[in-house]
Amino acid sequence: MSANLLAVFYLVSGILFILALRGLSSPETSRQGNLFGIIGMVIAIGVTFLSVGNFSTGFLYVLGFLLVGGSVGAFIAYKIPMTAMPELVAGFHSLVGLAAVFVAISAFLNPEVFNLGSPGNIKIASLIEMSLGAAIGAITFTGSIIAFLKLRGIMSGSPITFLGQHFLNLALGIILLGLIFYLCKTQISTWFWVIIIISFLVGVLLIIPIGGADMPVVISMLNSYSGWAAAGIGFTLENTALIITGALVGSSGAILSYIMCKGMNRSFFNVILGGFGGTDQSSSAKGKEQKPVKSGNADDAAFLMKNASSVIIVPGYGMAVAQAQHALREMVDALKKNGVKVSYAIHPVAGRMPGHMNVLLAEANVPYDEVFELEEINNDFANCDVAYVIGANDVTNPVAKTDPQSPIYGMPILDVEKSKSVLFVKRSLSPGYAGIDNDLFYRDNTLMLFADAKKMTENIIKNL
Repeated sequence: MSANLLAVFYLVSGILFILALRGLSSPETSRQGNLFGIIGMVIAIGVTFLSVGNFSTGFLYVLGFLLVGGSVGAFIAYKIPMTAMPELVAGFHSLVGLAAVFVAISAFLNPEVFNLGSPGNIKIASLIEMSLGAAIGAITFTGSIIAFLKLRGIMSGSPITFLGQHFLNLALGIILLGLIFYLCKTQISTWFWVIIIISFLVGVLLIIPIGGADMPVVISMLNSYSGWAAAGIGFTLENTALIITGALVGSSGAILSYIMCKGMNRSFFNVILGGFGGTDQSSSAKGKEQKPVKSGNADDAAFLMKNASSVIIVPGYGMAVAQAQHALREMVDALKKNGVKVSYAIHPVAGRMPGHMNVLLAEANVPYDEVFELEEINNDFANCDVAYVIGANDVTNPVAKTDPQSPIYGMPILDVEKSKSVLFVKRSLSPGYAGIDNDLFYRDNTLMLFADAKKMTENIIKNL
């Protein structure tokens, strides 16, 4: 295949990737966006194979591994429940990072194959590119594993901090830059391996101080890291498609992280450096006086909602766990028949990953014009008769506005407490993922509905 034709096909795949991102910006066009992304990736992979032109035994091995990996990925994606999607994304991000590390190692050990020079005499620009690609990939790998463990519940969602943590991270960052400079100067292979090892350690240290409430931002941040790692390796391999894809993923992930940070009142640079989530998470819970709560049942909830003029639904991770989105849609349809105005309020970090709630509601065919983001609907709670909170905890917690010692202090929340009545569906009074008690449970206008979210919603439907 000629170089010009190769460039044209890579350009086409790049355009399709851009259209994919455009499509994924809205639930209405997300399916089309996914299709564009799939077609673009098929073209990029196919053209890359055809450009090799040497169908040797090694090529067949690569093709075999591609088919095996693709089959495993397709099977996992097909079988995975929506509730496990955040940890799946984190797990897949780790593989992207590890792939970047392996490609960088391959290029460093066999530079002749990639036209980068010879061992000990590699082009300086290529050496910088593969070093940065390997470092970012290694950080992404271990950071994503830590995120996966936290999301899966294998590791505590509470921040893990120690004295001098940020200084250590800064020192390791400076050491990494120094080692890359020294590697370019001496081209001693030992330093390349040291760079990778230190980068693995940095990935762990960046993510462990981040608390559970900030996990959605971590997901988007790691997505950005994996993109930049791929882009760095793309420069090393002189692969246009990989550069374009990596840059798109890296920049879009960074933009999303910035948007979410604004929505949470967090510093973007603190996110990049793993610097938030470091407050004492237990401070709010220590010495917390157990107050009485008002509890009710489906009859009480149905009575309040069918006699209301407006109801705002606040979905959260509890809805995802119970898979209650379809029952919720049925309940809303029943309320509409009774003349009740219903809308949905989505917090930027509700769930465990960006857009988690939007995807679930779209799965239940909830009309897009009924779903509103925090800044669009927050003022409506003051005029709302009933707020139906179904599994959303940290994003409705008033301590974000009142307790400076809280790990979620300063994070904009949904002003659910301003509603005339709050129906809070939850299995128990246990804290949310951030590990802190929710003051909303004890408000005079809150009625706790202790039950599985799906079963409670279905029982409410029977009484409407």
